[in-house]
Amino acid sequence: MKILLKLALALMCVFHVNHSFAQVDSIALKYGMSITPEELKEHLFYFASDAFNGRDTGSPDLKRAAAYLAEQYKSQGIAPCVNGVSYFQEYPLKQVRFGESSIKLADSTYIFRKDFYTFGGFENVQIQNSAIVFAGFGIEDAKYNDYANVDVKDKVVLCLSGEPMDSEGNSIFTGNTTMSEWSEDFRMKRDLAAKKGAKAILFVDENFDFILERIGYFLDQPRMALDYPNARMEDEVVLPYFFISPKMADQYLKACKSKSSEKLRAKISKSKKPKSFLLKRNMSVDMKVDKESFTADNVLCFIEGTDPELKNEVVVISAHYDHVGVMNGKIYNGADDDGSGTVSAIEIGEAFINAKKEGHGSKRSILILHVSGEEKGLLGSEWYSEFPIFPLENTVCDLNIDMIGRVDDAHKDNDKYVYVIGSDKLSTDLHKISEKTNSTYTNLALDYTYNSPDDPNRFYYRSDHYNFAKHNIPVIFYFSGVHEDYHQPGDDAEKILYDKMSIIARLVFYTAWEVANRDEKLVVDVKSDFEN
Repeated sequence: MKILLKLALALMCVFHVNHSFAQVDSIALKYGMSITPEELKEHLFYFASDAFNGRDTGSPDLKRAAAYLAEQYKSQGIAPCVNGVSYFQEYPLKQVRFGESSIKLADSTYIFRKDFYTFGGFENVQIQNSAIVFAGFGIEDAKYNDYANVDVKDKVVLCLSGEPMDSEGNSIFTGNTTMSEWSEDFRMKRDLAAKKGAKAILFVDENFDFILERIGYFLDQPRMALDYPNARMEDEVVLPYFFISPKMADQYLKACKSKSSEKLRAKISKSKKPKSFLLKRNMSVDMKVDKESFTADNVLCFIEGTDPELKNEVVVISAHYDHVGVMNGKIYNGADDDGSGTVSAIEIGEAFINAKKEGHGSKRSILILHVSGEEKGLLGSEWYSEFPIFPLENTVCDLNIDMIGRVDDAHKDNDKYVYVIGSDKLSTDLHKISEKTNSTYTNLALDYTYNSPDDPNRFYYRSDHYNFAKHNIPVIFYFSGVHEDYHQPGDDAEKILYDKMSIIARLVFYTAWEVANRDEKLVVDVKSDFEN
């Protein structure tokens, strides 16, 4: 009797909280409430245990973690979808390790990880006594062209990060404080320089110290990249690229009797006109890269929709299941990053399949996508986006879950929150559904701090939803922020806030439920940064 009374009171509280909002869907509520703290905890204490040695991409431990996920979906009765028989999408990787590397500008030698950094993707680099062209911001656009009066063929390009901004902080491209795509993705500038015939490109990074402080340890680890044998990207050659400190740039510019990078930035921004020129001193690069090839897996399962006209449309729920493995003899279990998202996806999948078994299957299909290689550069999701199991034109949205089990310093006094990132970037429909679903079912504080285009952390670009957004697919990234155990061996299951985590997992479920069951497909009505 006490148990029944508690359940009745709990349901009364749910309806009381939501009575002033949209009408509660009792079917959605039933299956959403099946996502419990207890079941999430049971999964996570095993999945984020020492048994998997930190689930490093490419390791036998990650293979065993993938097998565990597949077994969960098999036991739930959720079908595999790779060639109709497998839960695994295997993809090729190469692991590269940066050896002792240096760049010589004028008469000074600069050291990798101290004065410059790169994320790689290219082979050994040997450049001797090459001429350098300062190419402003490295942009070619109808409104502004840094390459109009210079020839960079067989030369190295030196350019500034970002884009020209006026005295009020407005971009000359967007007309407001929002940066254009030229600032958001450095690869646009890199690939443009490659098309112009450059040997390499150097970016003067204004945030060099900030970035290096956060990723410096990562540069010491072997780097992974997708390997594209017998695939449509196999002939692409990545132009060597390096991010250099303003101090390194300014020492070189001074030796060439030129202005500092900051003064050049200010001059171009003030005049709104390009300023590009050949520099007077040459440079050399010695970058050593060792390569090893292997494979990794994404884990996928599929719940087919029930509406004959809508079941070809797919709602993706994603989370990465890899972490960083073992370093210096310590296991990094990654309970929050991203064990929390991984086990939430398991429970969300179970809620959807149970609904279908009981005659309440969603109209559209549901794809649960566990990607690997996220910690190595969003590699698994990049591979899926290039070689999708289901056509991207039929993919309605991606709801991505990454680190939802802890609190950050900004929310120490209230753990009932979640950072929502990207919901309004492509579809106002999705954003409105997200807000309405939360007010109806979960009543969390939705924090949009990291959704700002000016966010220096750039979280929108740092998890797997990004590889869907690049293809104009609406996304939401659910995130609780970083904490003292982020990428540390202390990120363990006993520190997770399971009540908080279960509420966020339910929010993802309810949002997916609404998107999967509405009559209309989400409208993409916001211009993408990735459109040409």
